[in-house]
Amino acid sequence: MAEQHEVCVITGAGRGIGAAVARRLARDRPDLGQVLTWVSDEAAVTAVAAEVEAAGVVGVCTVRADVASESDVMALFEAADRLGPLAALVNNAGVVQPIARLEDYTAERIERTMAVNVTGAMLCAREAVRRLSTERGGSGGVIVNLSSRAASFGSPNEFIDYAASKGAIDTFTIGLATEVAREGIRVNAVRPGLIDTDIHASAGKPDRVAELADRVPMGRGGTADEVAASVCWLLSDDASYVTGALLDVGGGR
Repeated sequence: MAEQHEVCVITGAGRGIGAAVARRLARDRPDLGQVLTWVSDEAAVTAVAAEVEAAGVVGVCTVRADVASESDVMALFEAADRLGPLAALVNNAGVVQPIARLEDYTAERIERTMAVNVTGAMLCAREAVRRLSTERGGSGGVIVNLSSRAASFGSPNEFIDYAASKGAIDTFTIGLATEVAREGIRVNAVRPGLIDTDIHASAGKPDRVAELADRVPMGRGGTADEVAASVCWLLSDDASYVTGALLDVGGGR
């Protein structure tokens, strides 16, 4: 039987911030296996997995998982168990709907946003806690949730449902961090601001970063790599006394 190594689960790892975290973590911690999830673009996550493997990561696997589905989440963590003992979770998978005002929302839109961004993150964290908690025989570990500066701004006239979902993630992060602080688990959130990824195209405005860059004190949008650096710092031992933190990565806004 092949030697097992600790692993990190990264949800939504085929693009944007998730893919950047996988690459950065491969550079920083090649001794940490990676479980990368995808939903609709297998080719993209396969390419990321190939990059990570080429960087020398000890073990990599990809798993199709819609985090809004409890059965998918449970199957995801069972796959992680086969690769090695869990050490970390990056709760990155998320959706944003087309830009619209509240009066034009449907119940289906709201339900999907909350199912992926909130329920999905909580289900993944639940499975991580079950494995990491020293009270349940685990060795401790780290959970990093991806929130957004939208949680503070509310994103009026754009996607207040997305902003509300990230507000829930902020509260969830603080509560869970306190709940498991004495069980060897650190829980933090990174709150990206205006970041140049294809999530803006998903919202129907691919040029949104360029259009809004002047509102940022630093005068530009950020990159997925800059967010990934913060995520990987929180995963590292350098952040050993940091839990319940909401780390803004927004160029001053």
